[in-house]
Amino acid sequence: MVEYTITIMAAMQAGLTTLLGYLSAHVLTCLIPAFFIAGAIAALLKTEMVLKYFGKDAPKWLCYSVAATSGTILAVCSCTILPMFAGIEKKGAGIGPATAFLFSGPAINLLAIVLTARVLGLDLGIARAIAAVSMAVVIGLIMAAIFERSSQKCETSPVSAPVQAAQALTEPPKSGQTERIAVLFIALLIGVLLSATSQLEFVTKWTIVAAFIVASAYVLTKYFSSEEKTAFFSETWSLTKKIFPLLVVGTFITGVIGYFMPTELLRTYLGSNSFPSCFIASVVGALLYMPTLLEIPIVGTLFGYSTGITAPGPALSLLLAGPSLSLPSMIVITRVIGLKKGGVYISLVVIVSTLVGMLYGAIVS
Repeated sequence: MVEYTITIMAAMQAGLTTLLGYLSAHVLTCLIPAFFIAGAIAALLKTEMVLKYFGKDAPKWLCYSVAATSGTILAVCSCTILPMFAGIEKKGAGIGPATAFLFSGPAINLLAIVLTARVLGLDLGIARAIAAVSMAVVIGLIMAAIFERSSQKCETSPVSAPVQAAQALTEPPKSGQTERIAVLFIALLIGVLLSATSQLEFVTKWTIVAAFIVASAYVLTKYFSSEEKTAFFSETWSLTKKIFPLLVVGTFITGVIGYFMPTELLRTYLGSNSFPSCFIASVVGALLYMPTLLEIPIVGTLFGYSTGITAPGPALSLLLAGPSLSLPSMIVITRVIGLKKGGVYISLVVIVSTLVGMLYGAIVS
């Protein structure tokens, strides 16, 4: 009984440590800017502007190209991408491009790709880059094929015509000048996010962050009406209330799961490029929370790729599923787009990561 109590207390402590580490590392630099970006997308951008790149009027080559490569400029993890995904989804983006964006955000982090090549090997870095872009498109197309009707263009979310008409009536008209200002404002907020998550020297980084914040505040104060400001803060707070508590609970549970996860035992199953090995790697990657860039030492050291314990196939599967999914993100995804769509998306990430890992393992072995 005493040992059982000690084990439970240790697991709770592991969950709390994981949660505190997540909050200290990501809330200020990642989540807060991400929630403001999402609020700006939802409140200040015209629906037509979002749909131009993610909706029914965009050719597939355009919307999937934009969605699948967006991660190269967003140094975000699987949780930080969620507010922005919720913002474009709320604007009526098609489920295909929206989920391609959701996958690509954390999967195609340019710095992570470079570090993968330098630390884990050039072959694995190149394979990760090619696979991540390809997977974003494939997953998005499959999601669209399952949940959307048209086969010619990227469609909007399944919103009824009366609801769309009501949105058009309630959305304030914006001139071309106002739209450009909205884009500028969002770009400045993205500047806050990118500079806050950069690897710059401390003083330089926070000087740049402060400059972006001041510029954002100036644009918001000078160029937007009281109604637009109110809508912006309202949408930001609404998304925060909807997403942040789920991230907190999910991160704590992930820490508890990590305490009980038999890492040493798992390493013995990751030594081949077989389907079971790559599938186990994908599932483990999907459950664990891997902060941006930390997936590299996790795969290289914790799971032993650098010492030859883990084979190339499972290593790539971990690098694809790990940054893109985590237990907290899966909880939020199903909340935002529903259990059915969320379940299919999560399953696709795991299955396609498995198949890509097997293919890569077969090529290099």
